[in-house]
Amino acid sequence: MTELADDGIPVAVTCRVLKLARQPYYRWLAAPITARDLEEAYLANALFDAHRDDPEFGYRLLADEAARAGLVACDRRVWRICSRNGWWSVFGKKRTRNGKQVGPPAHDDLVRRVFTADAPNRLWLWDITEHPTSEGKIYLCAIKDVYSNRIVGYSISDRMTSQIAVDALLSAVQRRREVSGCVVHSDRGSQFRSRKVARVLARHDLVGSMGQVASAGDNAAMESFFSLLQKNVLNRRRWATREDLRIAIITWIERTYHRRRRQQRLGRLTPVEFETIMTTQVALAA
Repeated sequence: MTELADDGIPVAVTCRVLKLARQPYYRWLAAPITARDLEEAYLANALFDAHRDDPEFGYRLLADEAARAGLVACDRRVWRICSRNGWWSVFGKKRTRNGKQVGPPAHDDLVRRVFTADAPNRLWLWDITEHPTSEGKIYLCAIKDVYSNRIVGYSISDRMTSQIAVDALLSAVQRRREVSGCVVHSDRGSQFRSRKVARVLARHDLVGSMGQVASAGDNAAMESFFSLLQKNVLNRRRWATREDLRIAIITWIERTYHRRRRQQRLGRLTPVEFETIMTTQVALAA
């Protein structure tokens, strides 16, 4: 409108054509952007970034994430911005008939329930489980190599955000190193659909894969590991602190599951024994 006025077209004519009132335009012209408007725009950007990374967060958790970025605001103000833009937690949305949240897949299903691999680092499965303690819940994100059933990466946290998936994936990459082209299969959890995870997958040339909604069988091989963990560790007793449970999980994975628990599918070998023997045979054949 200002540009048209500079070209000689009266503001009244422009407003009449656009069906706008002149008074708001003149008010905006006198003070185009206030300091509060600018502050709120920065806050909205921070809230949007946090919501896009972790869609399950409500406005209070989004306010916490904005505060970590240096933009402190009261919950009411954050609620107003989120409400105006429709940035709601996925758990607060209307559920479908089967009670599941339908999230768009970030990747195609490349596995289709065929949980086999002919070499290490060809197919990884990952998922997240939770368990309560007297201090609150603890979350475990674990990644299993289908070739040997070895847990190649995991992360434990008191918050189920996209960062727990990123940390587990980075730990797997650091342990295995030669991972280019490996398929990493998960469900459609928001943590696995986040931008942070997508960047890590692309950086290390990993290939994402996702199962269908409300179909536990699409990641059944990973669910079987969590079932063992539940029976052998999580449900054995009541846990007083998160640290106690964290140590128990790590000890069971590294000492019992990897080095003592023999598996029928591996020829009655442990995951560590299976990888050691098969890697040696491949090296001798070469």
